[in-house]
Parts: sequence; C-alpha cells; structure tokens
Amino acid sequence: MPKLHFTKRSVDALPFPKAGQVLYRDETLTGLGVRVGTQSKVYFVEGQVLGRTKRISIGRTDVFSVEAARKVAMGHLIDMAGGVDPNAKKRQQYEETITVAAAFNQFLQTRGASLATSTIGMYRRSFDKYLKDWAKMPLVSITRQMVLKRHQRVGKDHGAVTANNVMRHFRSVYNVAAASHDSFPPNPATILTQARAWHQETRRRTSVAALDLPAWWAAVMLEPEYSRDFLLVALFTGMRRNEIASLRWEYIDLRGRALHIPKTKNGDPLDLPLSTYLVDLFQARRVLTGKSPWVFPSKGKTGHIVETKKFTARVTERSGVKFTLHDLRRTFITVAESLDIPHYALKRLLNHRLSGDVTAGYIVSNAERLRGPVDAVATEILKRVSAPEAQIQRMAAQEAGDAAA
Repeated sequence: MPKLHFTKRSVDALPFPKAGQVLYRDETLTGLGVRVGTQSKVYFVEGQVLGRTKRISIGRTDVFSVEAARKVAMGHLIDMAGGVDPNAKKRQQYEETITVAAAFNQFLQTRGASLATSTIGMYRRSFDKYLKDWAKMPLVSITRQMVLKRHQRVGKDHGAVTANNVMRHFRSVYNVAAASHDSFPPNPATILTQARAWHQETRRRTSVAALDLPAWWAAVMLEPEYSRDFLLVALFTGMRRNEIASLRWEYIDLRGRALHIPKTKNGDPLDLPLSTYLVDLFQARRVLTGKSPWVFPSKGKTGHIVETKKFTARVTERSGVKFTLHDLRRTFITVAESLDIPHYALKRLLNHRLSGDVTAGYIVSNAERLRGPVDAVATEILKRVSAPEAQIQRMAAQEAGDAAA
C-alpha cells in the first residue's frame, strides 16, 4: 500500500485507476488513508479495536481538507484505542435517530421498484392518515404497547381491515430498516401476533348475481363510452381496477388478440388472450382515444382514469344492482368456475401465484393455453346478459323523464 505525505496537491495528483481501487497511507498520521476509485477519492481511517482491524470512511477529498481529515481521523483513533468501534457507534447513532417518516421513505426507495403503484399508494396512505403523529419519532422508540393501542384505535374508528393493513405496513417497514442493523430491538408489531390481537377479517364474497346481470348490463349500456367500456373490460377480464385504469395501448396486441401488462399488483406480469368481444371493444376505443398512450385517458395529472366511484354509483342507481369493481372480478371468475375450467387455469386467469403447490411448479403456462377458457367465459357472459333492447330503452326513458322533472 503506497505511502506519501498528504497535502492538497499530493492528494489531488493521485491518479484514478482504470478499474478497482487503490489505497494510499499518510506518512504523517498513521491510520489515515485515501481510497481512490475510478471516479472518486475518499479519506478513511483504520485502526485496531480489541485486536481487530476496523476501517471507517471519513468523506470525499473534495469536501474534506487534509487538516480536517486528520482531525476527524485522530478522534476515531482515540475511540478505537479505547475499544470503541466507530462503525458500531455510527450504526447506533443511525438507529437512535432514524424516524418513522424516514424509515417509510427508505422502504419505498429500496422496495418501490418491486411494488405495484397501488401498493405504494396503500403504504403512503397508512403513514399519512394513521401514523402521521409518529413521523418525527425515532423508529426504535415505538413500543409494543403503542402498536397495540394504535391498532385498536384504528380498528374502532376505521374498521378491522384498515387497522390490520396499517400495522402490516408498519411491520414491513420496520423489518426492512432492521435488516441491516443487528442491534435493532425486536419488531414491536409482533405483539399483535403474540397477543392474538389481529382483527378477524371477513372476506367479501359478493358478485353480480346471474339474475341481476341483464339489468346491470342494460344500465351499463347507457353510460358514456369511457365508463361503459371500463366496466365491460372489468367484467370480461377480471382485471383489478388499477390495472384497467392504467392500461396502455402498448400493452395490447390487437393483431395477436392478446394483452400483456409487465407488472401487476403481485409484481408478476399478466398475459391474457382477448375474446372477440374485447378485440372489437378495443378497436373502437383506439379510434376514440387518438394519440393518447392510455386506453382510458383523462385530463387529470396521471393522464388516465383514476376515480370510478361516480359511474359505478350511476349504474347502481339505474339498475338497482349494488356492486364494486372487485365484484366484477369475482363475477368473471364465478362464471369461469361454472364452466368447469381447470383450477390452474382459473388461477392464471386472475394472475394469482401458484406458490405453495408442488405440482403447479411443473406446469408451464402461456397465454394461448388460456384462449379457450377466455372465449368460453365471454360466450357465457354474453348469454347471461342478453338484456332486451326494450329494457335499455325503458331505463333511458326513465332517466330522460327524471331529468325533465
């Protein structure tokens, strides 16, 4: 390891290697060095702590002067001589100062690329709406009792599912922050498992019943083209609301009669063949949307539809059939199941992972294998919704009469 007397001129003159890094030692202060990489030069200090060599970075040479680097290095060398590991001290300082807000931001920066946009939104909502008063508190200061009380309060005020989701999000954020710091206290959210305090969640099982489909269909046909087509895509594909809202034309191959979304809620891509009904629908929409990259464009900041509550409410009022967008996803798969479509094909249609099933790991599936099931579901839906034209005209006449009144 080369040695030289550190001065601004001598350090500035050190050449950048073409690859790797070169370490230089200061002749004046034993333990001070410069690490030269292909594009940077960084001061470091190295010493013994209880018989073990420890090295800690000080800072870039274009930020620290030689005199400042020697002063910082001397302080670290004194600590190391006293048995104090500067890296452990630095970690402890980090652990004591990282706030709940900083931990959430760090989580989204490190994990955001693997999360769907909707999932990131859920994390932000959990923090902004239910944990905001913890924002400036050190993460390690959050106690088990604080978690338990907040979980109970959110459950009482906003429901069991919301409370559970908030604390699942906090638990994940804490785990990621603690992963690189061995001395982090145990995750305080474990109290919810140990005390069996997680709220019991009742899974929604609602869908649009077969008897209600004609009235629902008739009401949808009276909607403007953007909301009508949005609801029809939901019914004929079983896709999630956000997946439809953010659908781009580059994801749709009309010639190949297929759809490909690179990343969905679970992080996996979605590949679906398109029924003839949807191919015709998308061809008509392509003309309507012009040069927009979005299948369902809007004038909002995202460029695409975000809010769907208004038009689902209109259809509910018009038809008398109460439903959510996720109910249409359940309706789609309920129709598919009634046709005795194989279990693995049902999971692929909904883009559910086949993890936990050894047999599933041997199955190689592709979109074309799903074309038969997709066409069968579309045919069955059209059979069930065959709303008489008279029913649609009655609804239109009633709305016109209400408007006139």
